[in-house]
Amino acid sequence: MKLGWMFPCVWLLCTSCQFFETEKISSETFYEEEVKTITWHDVDQYPTFRVCERIVEKEGQQQCFIATLSAHLQNTIQARNIVSMNVLNDTVSIALSIEKNGTLLVRHIELDSLVRAEFPLLESWLRKSIDSLQPTAPAYKRGIPVKTEFTLPIVLTTPDL
Repeated sequence: MKLGWMFPCVWLLCTSCQFFETEKISSETFYEEEVKTITWHDVDQYPTFRVCERIVEKEGQQQCFIATLSAHLQNTIQARNIVSMNVLNDTVSIALSIEKNGTLLVRHIELDSLVRAEFPLLESWLRKSIDSLQPTAPAYKRGIPVKTEFTLPIVLTTPDL
């Protein structure tokens, strides 16, 4: 009878609280581990224009952003009724950045010398067009607005003369 209550008491003494303690992690260690898990070349939410605000899927946000920007630039070029005297098949690269506050900036426009000679005002038209179009929100990474940079290629082609 005495052994019946003695076994649980010995078991409780042997399994003291130190076995149930959790390991404490310093804030520096936690920070270092967390930084290792972040993908720095990707965002959680892409910049948005007003027409893209209701899209919640990341891929849909990206497609809507690029489609809206591309359509705006295409409309700008088509509204100018540009006529080329030569056959063109070239790509114009526009390096853009969207600041943390949502400001869309043109970093650089790369034009071929033939395109520049054929359309000397094209670069200024593209800059004015982009300046007139501003996102409603910047990109976000873990709930924090971040600066994003990307290059948008624009293909200029003319029909054979």
